[in-house]
Amino acid sequence: MESCAKRSVNVVVLGILFLCQTLFASPVISPERYNLKLLDTAPMLFEFHRLTTTSAKQEFHYPQRDSSWRRDAAYREKDALLKFQSNRTFLATSLVGGIDFRGGKALGDTIWPGIDGGLYLRGYIDSLEFVLDARIYSERHYSKNPQSYDGEYIDLQLEEVNDGLEYVSYARYRGHLSLNMGFARFDVGRDVMHWGPGYYNNLALNQFSLPFNSMSLDLQVGPLTVLTIYGDLRVFKGNSNKGNKAARNLYGHRYELDFGNLVVGMSELQVVHDDNNAWLFVPIIPLFMEKGNYTESSNNGALSFDLNYRLFNKARFYTEFFMDDFQSPIELIKNENIQSKWAWMIGAQVAHDFDWKNHAFEVGTLFEYARVEPYVYTHFKSNTAQMAHLEVPLGNQGGPNSMTIDWLMYSRMDKRWVFGLHQKWFWKGTDTGSSINDPNPLNHAVVKKRFLHGAKMQYSITPILGIEGRYVNFDLEWTLLGDRKVYSRAGFKW
Repeated sequence: MESCAKRSVNVVVLGILFLCQTLFASPVISPERYNLKLLDTAPMLFEFHRLTTTSAKQEFHYPQRDSSWRRDAAYREKDALLKFQSNRTFLATSLVGGIDFRGGKALGDTIWPGIDGGLYLRGYIDSLEFVLDARIYSERHYSKNPQSYDGEYIDLQLEEVNDGLEYVSYARYRGHLSLNMGFARFDVGRDVMHWGPGYYNNLALNQFSLPFNSMSLDLQVGPLTVLTIYGDLRVFKGNSNKGNKAARNLYGHRYELDFGNLVVGMSELQVVHDDNNAWLFVPIIPLFMEKGNYTESSNNGALSFDLNYRLFNKARFYTEFFMDDFQSPIELIKNENIQSKWAWMIGAQVAHDFDWKNHAFEVGTLFEYARVEPYVYTHFKSNTAQMAHLEVPLGNQGGPNSMTIDWLMYSRMDKRWVFGLHQKWFWKGTDTGSSINDPNPLNHAVVKKRFLHGAKMQYSITPILGIEGRYVNFDLEWTLLGDRKVYSRAGFKW
């Protein structure tokens, strides 16, 4: 692995030689997308930085329409390989791709080289906007049991049927097709949902989950935003398990009240297993009430509330409280039995912009604490209505019976050079109820719970370097302690 790392550093040096300023446009402000490895380094982080340091309208539901995109799309996409524009239409097409090195203790593998290439399309026709990033990947894995780096499917091409060449191949895409009306926006696409003001530890829907096919409707009435979604989830990892023929579907409603510096949000989720009903997509339907009209064993619901307050355009403070299940408010306060299934997150971001020696700097720090009780996101029977997609939680990535502390320091110079240092403290219990697929006992109202029993602290520190150019970019993340791993990538967009 050391020799591979040295070769990866050589790629870094070569990539830096060709860098210049980048311009990158899209009709959608999207969450992180590590499986596509776009040119953007931490796009959501600097979107939150912008909300913290300006008086811009705060909205905490992503993917989100970028209403300013059309104004300067033609200018920002002047370097696109193919471009067409008329009074009613715009289309930009680019080739995208790159090469990367990945390895880690948890992955149990070294991936070198990982090569990908594809198309990045974006444009509009009247009130219809679209964006598509589609790529094909080919990787060499040094493990005899190759694992997926991003959690989605991979195909192993065996040497006996490929003239002695063995490699892993797969395809990934994310995209949106959106119809913008005077009173609403209807969107179909494939992406990750991120609801709430947190960055790492959102509890309802989290950007570090895995993408799924979805449909959404966004309504705005004065200070109130109402968003309703439908998601097509998969129970098992990979594409060979016949259990994925059983439908697992997500319905969710998000309500946000904007009071300027204060934003109050509420999220409702309902996951149904082989009991799908389009009625749940209607935004006026209270899902936590409608849940009672469905078979208990085939549906799973949750409700969360969040607050975000921006102070002097220098900082924002936020929190989220997630309720999966509880018998009564008193039982929730006592917090003794496993039926008291809840989670809580609190965080703060401090940020500042300034100029120094003809350079523009964006600097900040972000701190979050999250606590997730045992059996949160689980259900009565394994592989049914868990709040998960491809065996990964839709919400907090620590999963049930976990506690997480994240501290990030970051900076960006001239919107080109990105530097960061991410520290993480993580605890995970070992009792039953710590895995998202652990069945919830029917007598959960009397079974005592033990939060973080058997947990050991896991600490990691990760320096981050990113360079974004007009045609070329480079990213490096190197976790030095704990779950040691390295990810480096040189990419291009033309």
